Amino acid sequence: MYLCLLVEFVRAGGTLLKVGLTGGIASGKSVVGEMFVGLGAHLVQADKIAHELMLPGQPVYNEVVKHFGGAILNADMSVNRARLAEAAFGTAREGSTQSASRVQELNRIVHPAVIRAQEEWMEEVGRQNRGAVAMVEAALIVEAGAAKRFDSLIVVTCDEEQRVARFAARQKLPLEEARKEVARRMAAQLPDAEKINVANYVIDNSGSLNHTRGEVERVWGELRAKAGGEL
Repeated sequence: MYLCLLVEFVRAGGTLLKVGLTGGIASGKSVVGEMFVGLGAHLVQADKIAHELMLPGQPVYNEVVKHFGGAILNADMSVNRARLAEAAFGTAREGSTQSASRVQELNRIVHPAVIRAQEEWMEEVGRQNRGAVAMVEAALIVEAGAAKRFDSLIVVTCDEEQRVARFAARQKLPLEEARKEVARRMAAQLPDAEKINVANYVIDNSGSLNHTRGEVERVWGELRAKAGGEL
């Protein structure tokens, strides 16, 4: 009975902690996010939110198709992500200025809606548990100017060769093709050094999973303390 009352007291007296989890392509954000969930964090992936917002009939879907054309669609009218990526990021033959402009165009359509959905999700988590840690995993938190929406920002890093190897394995690509694709996509993101400058925590995912897990546990202890001891 006493323990139950103590748990309720901590939850009632805690404070929702909004945490951003970011990092460059193939840095291991999702692996780190899963580790935080295992420790008790509530997590949503911005990528999944974007998928839902780009389902046929959604306002974001309509705007994306309007700006990038029907060529990005599958036969069932759903968005083909590979075609959309090519339309936005361009190809190796296209100039960087043209590619950057198209990426910015896509971001202007998608980011505001994703950010609104993230805020609604975090507020709902807070209503259910005031002492919770609500974590948003997103690649472009800093680029979208959304870092200040969070109480704490975590940046996941890894070395370049690991990034390429992970991307190649994930996409089933030869290493050299993966290297070019990673470079192309990284050109639309801020360098890790700039993200680290605005981060509260940095998790180096260059080593073993055990090393990464140790980093996650260290950061989690501090996040829990800030949130008022979520149980």
